[in-house]
Amino acid sequence: MRILQVVGLTAGASLFFALSVLAAEKKIKRSDLPPAVEKTVAAQSLGATIQGFSEERENGQTFYEAEMAVKGHSRDVLMDGGGLIVEVEEQVVMASLPTDVQDALRAKAGKGKIVTVESITKHDKLVAYEAAVLTKGKRSEVQVDPQGKQLSHEE
Repeated sequence: MRILQVVGLTAGASLFFALSVLAAEKKIKRSDLPPAVEKTVAAQSLGATIQGFSEERENGQTFYEAEMAVKGHSRDVLMDGGGLIVEVEEQVVMASLPTDVQDALRAKAGKGKIVTVESITKHDKLVAYEAAVLTKGKRSEVQVDPQGKQLSHEE
């Protein structure tokens, strides 16, 4: 009986966590953006096609993400409520990356196929590269630092 209680509590906690993560990000309209965020979006989206917007809550803080396409590749800009750019994820061509980065991403992908690669920039500093990997129909992500080394934490 005790085992069933533990299993039930674990399953319930997992479901609660999954639902809270899903609830943390919601799609919104451009008209829902705060004025400072709208100003940043207008500047960042010149020459781009906007794909959509979302509002995210993390550690009690609200962020806004603008997803866009620029010259055939994706670019996602994450801003705080004041319009300050916190993070930019931008699709890059694998062949344009330093050899050490390419080799490290391929090694981490193992037998999986690298589908896309993005640079991750935080507060105007390149902090990582992230590859979307497809392995036996399952999608995952791998990351390395700008030199192709292991990250101390996921970006």
